[in-house]
Amino acid sequence: MDIFKTTSGAVRGFRASSGVVAALGIPYAAPPFGADRFREPRPAAAWDGVRDCTAFGPVAPQSAELPGAPVWSPGDEDILTVNVWTPAPDGGSLPVLVWIHGGAYTFGSSAQPDFDGEALARAGLVVVTVNYRLGFEGFGHVPDAADGEHPDNRGLLDQVAALRWVRSDIAAFGGDPGNVTVAGQSSGAASVACLMVMDRARGLFRRAIAHSPASPCHTREIAAATTREVAAAAGRPATAAGLRSTSPEALVAASDRVVDDYRRDPASGSRHYDPSLYAPVLDGDVLPTDPLAALAAGVARDVDLLVCHTTEEYRLLDAVGSSAKVTTEEQLAQFARDFGLPDALVAGYRAERPDAPVLDVYLAVFGDLLFGAYADRLAERQARGGGRTYLSRFDRRRTGPDGPVRAWHCADVPFAFGNVDEDCVAFLIGGAPTPADHELSRRMVRAWAGFAATGDPGWPPFDGSTGTAQVWRTHEHEGDGPGGAGFGTDDARAAGPAAGDDSRDAPVADDRAAVRALWAPVHFPLLRP
Repeated sequence: MDIFKTTSGAVRGFRASSGVVAALGIPYAAPPFGADRFREPRPAAAWDGVRDCTAFGPVAPQSAELPGAPVWSPGDEDILTVNVWTPAPDGGSLPVLVWIHGGAYTFGSSAQPDFDGEALARAGLVVVTVNYRLGFEGFGHVPDAADGEHPDNRGLLDQVAALRWVRSDIAAFGGDPGNVTVAGQSSGAASVACLMVMDRARGLFRRAIAHSPASPCHTREIAAATTREVAAAAGRPATAAGLRSTSPEALVAASDRVVDDYRRDPASGSRHYDPSLYAPVLDGDVLPTDPLAALAAGVARDVDLLVCHTTEEYRLLDAVGSSAKVTTEEQLAQFARDFGLPDALVAGYRAERPDAPVLDVYLAVFGDLLFGAYADRLAERQARGGGRTYLSRFDRRRTGPDGPVRAWHCADVPFAFGNVDEDCVAFLIGGAPTPADHELSRRMVRAWAGFAATGDPGWPPFDGSTGTAQVWRTHEHEGDGPGGAGFGTDDARAAGPAAGDDSRDAPVADDRAAVRALWAPVHFPLLRP
């Protein structure tokens, strides 16, 4: 067993067969319940002796039950923990990658098997994965409290506390606290964008990776309206006292009821289509301004940024039944009105695929609205603000026993982590991985490791308007056609090394300019109170 000395006390990890050492469930802050509920995270209490850290800590309150991952049990309180994988248990100064999981700010955890850090550690990184408060506990607005008593964006404050733990303690695990990359996917990627512009996170990392960043942030008016709905569903007053007296499990159940109400009501506006209740709040304090505007102003020009999205993002949400079905032209027009999308935008997508079913057009537009266009906008704004920015897309495809395997939301993550063999990701990647899939995964792991180490993932930076992007595909499908979630996806984007040559991927000419032009008049956030 390997023992590491942190500022709070010694921890015992375990050694994998590869020689990588993992230490799991290390507290980085005190349990955020009791007197500390809805407050900023406090430092973890010190302990005597050696703390056994060979199992993941409890997950944050949620109702989700994810494949291969632990579930939340009411009464679990020590949820603010990190996990570390290191290839240098005897010392060193390796680049550090800190992972913030996604899950609509409502579910998920650092214990998901696809986030295991062993493969990335073998590539030369010290990997840290983070649990943080979710749902109302992490992102719900608490009204009528004393100034600063119950801040908005508590989940983001947890992430900042974890990064401060990394700065203080990662050297004990062989990591370089001066060479930290913060990375995330979906709501975790949007959290990364927020951290880039938050004063409280300044100087805690030098690089950022955002895969499929989710839009939008919420205004305080939207957050307050959500609180009123959740409190009503819980049968409690929408006050600080009323919310404090409501158990975490009751708030989880009430949030689920509000979500179900939106799903059942086609007249409920933009939230009917995919009702995610929680998001970072533009509170003017913890999150002082919209990340897109702040990045364009150069607030994070000293942070290197790597952005990626998949070419068929929303196909996953449709496949798992979390999205409303839009199958008629009338429903499609109503969808566009509910989000305030310009007529030319939907018409442009329809023109690109004139014979496609309405559902396909809807999924393409919605995938770009929530993820693809926002990812492009994020990269564009960071480049405009003077930050070095890299752009990529995941377009791996194949035909499986049940038909086409989609390059949909979340499918890229096990490839970048090197975990395509995990049983729990078979649905995401369309079955057992092929040799070509393993080769693609090795290339993506190498890109992440190179970026975290030096700021260079292996292709030229994006200049903000035109330029190059890396398209991730298996070499056996380099010449395949478009994925249906973007424009200009012709054979020009399939340029790449010959099969078997995985030394470096050749980037392709920018092929999203037409998409960005359509989305240019659209303002994020898009929800209304």
